[in-house]
Amino acid sequence: MHKNISQIIGSLLFLLFLLTSISAASQSIIKASSDISKKETSFDEPSLLKRLNELSSDKYEGRRTGEKGGILARDYIIDQFKVLEIPVTEQSFEFEIKEKKYPHPGVNVLGKIEGTVNPEKYIVISAHYDHLGIKDNKIYNGADDDASGVCALFAFVEFFKKNPPKHSVILAAFDAEELGLQGAKHFVKEPPVNKEDIILNINMDMIGRNVNNELYVVGARYNEQLKGILNDFNHTIDIKLLEGHDGSDDKQDWTYASDHGPFHKAKIPFLYFGEEDHPDYHKHTDDFHKIDPIFYLNAVQVIISVFKDVDEGFKVK
Repeated sequence: MHKNISQIIGSLLFLLFLLTSISAASQSIIKASSDISKKETSFDEPSLLKRLNELSSDKYEGRRTGEKGGILARDYIIDQFKVLEIPVTEQSFEFEIKEKKYPHPGVNVLGKIEGTVNPEKYIVISAHYDHLGIKDNKIYNGADDDASGVCALFAFVEFFKKNPPKHSVILAAFDAEELGLQGAKHFVKEPPVNKEDIILNINMDMIGRNVNNELYVVGARYNEQLKGILNDFNHTIDIKLLEGHDGSDDKQDWTYASDHGPFHKAKIPFLYFGEEDHPDYHKHTDDFHKIDPIFYLNAVQVIISVFKDVDEGFKVK
């Protein structure tokens, strides 16, 4: 009898210890969440992370262009734009790789928001939704590359609901970036609006994690107005926004590294946001649980803040 009571007391004490530990952990999580929510924000942070978790899940089989997972990803992006109640169109295109026609067409998904002051001029905000698919029975989910950028497009839409842009905006989820920037090349070659009316491309590719808390912005060195806007840019967000990787330093030149490349080649100004490569770059281990949620939320915040200054201050000459 005494042995049973001792066992019961011991079990109760162990349960109390577990509950105390769980409570402490919960308080820590709540504190972290409250620290995030103190920032001024105009997009739904939990929804941003939820969408990223979804788009980078095994369900989409690595989102390779034209394959089952890529088609599912395209449908998901279309559905999210519809949920957010903005017009959405698809831009299908064919392309070649090494002089051979790719077996499936690529499909860009384009959302549109009309500007309040200069509706005839367009800023294209872009990210690519394709990735590497399945190789050796391993799914390359591409959480950072580039589901992180695609889901930021939806955060921009939420931001625009409360803060309508002065210029019209095309939100472009490009396909076949991993196959040679094919979606962006087609968009620039056959834009849905007059090419002369596209004043800027803001491209996001890999914005979800960095151990040094650094996010790079590339492109201002090629345009005096953008250079001036970034020089005057101030923010209180806990992230280091750096210029570089643009051919002006000894770092890898990213001028043509992603979908902003075709815009630059067409003499359309651009700003590219991305972080330096990490150990999971182009590996099957680039999964959602490797994303740094605080860095990611901060990155999206600062990109939106730069957009606000550009939308306000960039003048068409």
